[in-house]
Amino acid sequence: WQLAYAELYFSDLYWPDFKHDAMREALSDFAQRQRRFGKTSDQLAAES
Repeated sequence: WQLAYAELYFSDLYWPDFKHDAMREALSDFAQRQRRFGKTSDQLAAES
């Protein structure tokens, strides 16, 4: 339950190798996501 609507990101890097560039990549990936909060794309389109 605690992961409901969570945004997960998986990297092939081990934590000690996770540097600034990897963090920027993760943030860029997150910024490109469409947050739906459980709704479908059709439901979001109908609301706008």
